[in-house]
Amino acid sequence: MTSEADAHPTTDAPEEGKLKRGITGPLLFLFILGDVLGAGIYALMGVLAEDVGGVLWAPLVAALVLALLTAGSYAELVTKYPKAGGAAVFAERAFRQPVVSFLIGFCMLAAGVTSAAGLALAFAGDYLSTFIDVPAVPAAMVFLVLVACLNARGISESLKSNVVMTVIELSGLLIVIVVVAVMVGGGRGEVDRITQFPEGSVPALAILGGAIVAYYSFVGFETSANVAEEIRNPSKVYPAALFGALITAGVVYALVGIASAIALPPDELSASSGPLLAVVGASGVNVPSWLFSAIALVAVANGALLTMIMSSRLAYGMAEHGLLPSALNRVLPQRRTPWVAIVATTAVAMVLTLVGDLSTLAETVVLLLLFVFISTNVAVLVLRRDQVDHDHFRVWTAIPVLGVLSCVLLLTQQTATVWLFAAILLAVGAVLYLGARAATRRTASR
Repeated sequence: MTSEADAHPTTDAPEEGKLKRGITGPLLFLFILGDVLGAGIYALMGVLAEDVGGVLWAPLVAALVLALLTAGSYAELVTKYPKAGGAAVFAERAFRQPVVSFLIGFCMLAAGVTSAAGLALAFAGDYLSTFIDVPAVPAAMVFLVLVACLNARGISESLKSNVVMTVIELSGLLIVIVVVAVMVGGGRGEVDRITQFPEGSVPALAILGGAIVAYYSFVGFETSANVAEEIRNPSKVYPAALFGALITAGVVYALVGIASAIALPPDELSASSGPLLAVVGASGVNVPSWLFSAIALVAVANGALLTMIMSSRLAYGMAEHGLLPSALNRVLPQRRTPWVAIVATTAVAMVLTLVGDLSTLAETVVLLLLFVFISTNVAVLVLRRDQVDHDHFRVWTAIPVLGVLSCVLLLTQQTATVWLFAAILLAVGAVLYLGARAATRRTASR
């Protein structure tokens, strides 16, 4: 993969947009790293242990490779078209079909607001009850309002908060690695477990099954495409931050997987709802149990903040391109943040907290994300003939092709129930699109 100019470059950087370019390289790296690490890793090891036994590192590495394929396509398109809106904007440019662009954007919006609602409920649930006992739904709504206020204050302020939360989030994973290293240094733990698959399993199939689960821990990188208009010098900064954050997360994940397998047998990991807390406890190192609850709480809060930043910028970008009502592209005069989009996405997330059980819907949204990734990988190839007047990153042609194949492979592993829910969501999206088009036509005729 290389960074090269188009046939007739005239400048090194894209023009200044309506949004303030306040994201530097380090801030972007921590933005992506914080979103990829997320809160899921704190429960992931127990699920993976059922598939691969003690070989927890293998599906994590495989998932990293699969994620890097699609990330290559995002690196090219974001640096070529550094505007808010992400995959929906890429689809609009590539396929010239408004309905396709709308549905891709709708998939991302559904993923974003549903994820934020789920994270808000997680924040207000067992994690928060460790410190204060309050009703979950009202606490979740208050939490979303606070996130919206930070989001509206400015992208720089939001990402500086993310820096602190990402460091705390990462420190929890580093604690796991360090305490198990101390455990091994004391002659305890079983290093041999890191190569032991479940009895009777086929290693290749076990790794594939685990990689499908682990892949969901890497998909947060797409969020970064929706803040492209706020990145300083995106052509140089974005690829380095994107690949650096993914590889960093992959290395940390693999080390946590190795540490988990050494500390506890697979059956104990899979039986625990807080496997990393169990790993720390098994290490014998005196780490207060409340500390991990606090770290997990910060991880959830960070994930919600980054998800709502993405959702609001996506809604703003789609409105800028006529795919959503134009009111969503209004920005605060001084802060230059998309306040109407922030209010709208926060309101939808607050409504979704009333649903309570979002597990099936969340799995369906993940399936829809795979369609988004397929669209982006195909868009790279379609848009190769389109020239822009600034230098941008260019991925090897084979990478987006492999990216499409990897997404198709993951789609084949979804259940019929999840496919049904995906079809229902797409039907709702189609109705919303037709309604928006009809409103636009009525306005034009008047």
